[in-house]
Amino acid sequence: MKTKPGIHIDLLQSWLDGPRRQGVDVDQIMAELNIDLKALPDDGLHLHKEEFGKLVKATWAVMDDEAAGFLSRPLRQGYFALQCHATITCPNLRRVLLRSIRHARVCNDEMGFSLNEQGEEATLGFSFSNPHGLDPEWFIVSMMIIWIRWTSWMIDRPILLERINFTFPAPPYADEFQDMFACRSYFNQPENSVVFSRRFLERPVAQDPQTLSEFLANAPECLLTRYKSDNSLTARIRSMLQSSDCVENLPFEVVADRLHMTTQTLRRRLKEEGNAYQEIKDAVRRDTATYHLARLNTPINDIAAIMGFSEPSAFNRAFKKWTGLTPGAYRESCR
Repeated sequence: MKTKPGIHIDLLQSWLDGPRRQGVDVDQIMAELNIDLKALPDDGLHLHKEEFGKLVKATWAVMDDEAAGFLSRPLRQGYFALQCHATITCPNLRRVLLRSIRHARVCNDEMGFSLNEQGEEATLGFSFSNPHGLDPEWFIVSMMIIWIRWTSWMIDRPILLERINFTFPAPPYADEFQDMFACRSYFNQPENSVVFSRRFLERPVAQDPQTLSEFLANAPECLLTRYKSDNSLTARIRSMLQSSDCVENLPFEVVADRLHMTTQTLRRRLKEEGNAYQEIKDAVRRDTATYHLARLNTPINDIAAIMGFSEPSAFNRAFKKWTGLTPGAYRESCR
């Protein structure tokens, strides 16, 4: 998929709802930054990421609020920096997330996070009470982007998302979330959440106070703007597997041949990215299985065959190991 040139205009308007409700003259701020929404370049539907970053930073400064007016009480500038300082000495990602969740709970009652571990999956949930009844889409998306990219920086490894759930309906620009999160998106779900492998929770924190100071010079607005399509080997292999009729149709040797490298080289390169082929294959299996169970009426026995399982019972055991639920129970929970 071709990476979009910036932030979709509808997402931008969603974000501007908060400042406008607080009486902030966002048109004046944009004029001072030479941003003219009526003269957008490229396709006319996207504000360039760098311009959006400047707009975010300027608006936060005017409002002294890192929540941009979406909460009843402002998150004063420095909220995110304090969260980073509070977690920089944590031993691993699990402790980073748990401490950050407590930090968010202490600071406000209208926005919160949760961490749930079940089977081989970890789910980071985001709740937002939307006290002012504003368009919540970009606020929800931006919070999830910040947490995923920040924690990926903390462990110096991209957290590979298996799927992302949103409580709101699919917007016209839903396909652009692929650029932001590199996984399937589900809408009209019971909660906002991102799902990833539990193994990432064991990853040690790779940063220190010195690298944190350098990071905070441009954070968190840089996390909202500096995204690009994932061109890693892991992402390319995941794409191959997702495009295949059956995951088992792509043995490791075939994948290496398609990537024009030896199996030894591919194995080494994947290790450098912190992944292994079997882990990628299992992640695609989980993603594909949950997709069919949640969105389609495909019989469970047929899903087992698509996953490459010769016996439905083997698929049932594997799925329960992955998610903590049987396929039937998972499908029922999605209704």
